[in-house]
Amino acid sequence: MKIYKTDQIRNIALVGNAGSGKTTLAEAMLFEGGVINRRGEVTAKNTTSDYLPIEQDYGNSVFSSVLHTFCNDKKINIIDTPGMDDFRGSVISALHVVGCSIVTINTSHGIEAGTESVCRYTEKAGKPMIFAFNQLDHENVNFDQAVDQAKSIFGNKVTVVQYPVNAGPGFDSIIDVLKMKLYKYPADGGKPEILDIPADEKDKADELHNELVEMAAENDEALMELYFDKGTLTEDEMRQGIKLGMIDRSLFPVFCTGAKHNMGVGRLMEFIANITPSPAEAVEVPEINGKTVDKSENAATSLMVFKTTIEQHVGEITYFKVMSGTVKEGQDLIVTKTENKERISQIFVSAGKNRTKVEAMIAGDIGATVKMKDVTVNNTLSEKSARYKFAEVKFPTSRHTVALKAVNEADEEKVGESFQKLHDQDPTFIVEYSKELKQMLVHCQGEYHLNALKWFYTNEYKIDIEFLKPKIPYRETITKSAQADYRHKKQSGGAGQFGEVHMIIEPYIEGVDPKSMFQMNGKEQKLSIRDTQEYPLSWGGKLIYHNCIVGGSIDGRFMPAILKGIMEKMEEGPLTGSYARDIRVYVYDGKMHPVDSNEISFKLAGRNAFSTAFKNAGPKILEPIYNLEVFVQSERMGDVMSDLQGRRALIMGMGSEKGYEKINAKVPLKEMHKYNTSLSSITQGRGMFSISFDGYEKVPQEVQDELLASYAAEQEED
Repeated sequence: MKIYKTDQIRNIALVGNAGSGKTTLAEAMLFEGGVINRRGEVTAKNTTSDYLPIEQDYGNSVFSSVLHTFCNDKKINIIDTPGMDDFRGSVISALHVVGCSIVTINTSHGIEAGTESVCRYTEKAGKPMIFAFNQLDHENVNFDQAVDQAKSIFGNKVTVVQYPVNAGPGFDSIIDVLKMKLYKYPADGGKPEILDIPADEKDKADELHNELVEMAAENDEALMELYFDKGTLTEDEMRQGIKLGMIDRSLFPVFCTGAKHNMGVGRLMEFIANITPSPAEAVEVPEINGKTVDKSENAATSLMVFKTTIEQHVGEITYFKVMSGTVKEGQDLIVTKTENKERISQIFVSAGKNRTKVEAMIAGDIGATVKMKDVTVNNTLSEKSARYKFAEVKFPTSRHTVALKAVNEADEEKVGESFQKLHDQDPTFIVEYSKELKQMLVHCQGEYHLNALKWFYTNEYKIDIEFLKPKIPYRETITKSAQADYRHKKQSGGAGQFGEVHMIIEPYIEGVDPKSMFQMNGKEQKLSIRDTQEYPLSWGGKLIYHNCIVGGSIDGRFMPAILKGIMEKMEEGPLTGSYARDIRVYVYDGKMHPVDSNEISFKLAGRNAFSTAFKNAGPKILEPIYNLEVFVQSERMGDVMSDLQGRRALIMGMGSEKGYEKINAKVPLKEMHKYNTSLSSITQGRGMFSISFDGYEKVPQEVQDELLASYAAEQEED
């Protein structure tokens, strides 16, 4: 394969709702470009992308596939992305490295929830969009209605370049208002007959042509002057204006395809080759240190890794975009983040699982390599002379959390090792072991995402796993002061154990000074603070420890042991075993024995005195509260509000943004389990939300009583 120059390369992502025909369109594009000689079908499980076993089982894309094709002496790199929003990480990483997105639409369904989602991602990435109205040979197709719907959502930027003459069963003709020609396809698709526009379509075609000319002219002052002078633009002038409009996202061209029968695909590819921006013209990934990146082929080489995958018999495959210079087989580069040296042993051009070896690639191209030692997604590889570092893919935050457990305890270690492989392939899978909750927590995007995880453990790793509802990281605190003392005494022959501790505890409030006088059991207790130690807690809040011992009732060497006992009980709170926080402790008296007192005695005495005082100090359980932002269509606003009220949400505000109603609320984490599934059900998949931690607040009394009863039952079972 020849080495393509930067201006001969086009990088596109196929994005759209599940079932809109992205994989079928990709197959037709590869066939048109001569990369494959026979078109596969999703139902036959023989497409070039969707080649992984999980994708063939599901009948849907789970990971993105890197492909390529050719048109008009241009190489078109294609990234075919999943349509389900649970796999949006692959969409976002693809948009990070391409110059343009092709948004596929199932015309009989119109603009679906997934269409709106991917268009938001393209907007955030600042990438041009081409709408490919696909499946025009289906029943109940209304192209004009679907275009009107697109315009109502995305505005008049949606501009018709093509429209179908006979959409529905028997579809075979498209009118192109840029070329002002009719494309008539044979029954099995392929090369069309290019004809003049019929008389009965001429008025409609002229009207749409004039609209396209105006939209093209608006993107450049010189073109606007030409348009005013001549009343029209040439095809080349229109191309120039359309490209400028696409780059600044003021124009979204509409094309027509029947990908299953290869209709309209070749003309779409011509448009991509002729008009979409090359890597030299497109919005590119910025260099985060502000360095000017020389993209010429003789400049210092740099690559950005945007995807990895693991394939049987091959191992890990690393996919990269050449950001500058020329990468060559056998070249040594450094990983900018770690300074480790990596050798590019081989370079491949990918077409799904098929890879063609090449000797080099120039800036802007997308390729793959194998046998990288320590390279992950978002790494930049660069020559030492440049040391570039490119902005990372910002993967979406998790929306769904479950606890993961191996059915067989002997498999626990294997579960963790396997998960790392999955995370490398899909960084939106995140795992953590919570020491506090004693659970392995999996953070993901939703139920479909979780099902994919289960598939891998069952089919690839042969490990039986189960998902559990995650525990809530409650906190315990106190609301008033309390006093307690505890004597630990143990005598069993030989040296015994003896330690007695008297303490007072009270809530710690930031900015409030410690007290020197307490009223306890009808008596005043005056304290003299000799030493104060402040401990910020890793789980939030503080412990303030005051040494108020006078007269030597407890030797100073035992004070750390008392603190250790208190801290043990802070880590396993007296109410429910949750972490305790925001407590001030005054140790003011006690007793010791000249022979039997030791550190363990005072640790146990301190622990038990603290536990007793805690239970008498108006103890309260705190629960984590999250900020919730929900976007929902107006007609579903009431249903969403009712659902939130049932989740103990506190509505903080409402507004409108980009055609959606926005709700801001504070919601307890306990009530957010499977919210993603509920919101999708209520809003037919159109609702969106994001959450972020806000803080801890006291639980209602009925919730506290429920938690105390549940913990007591657990303790009895143990």
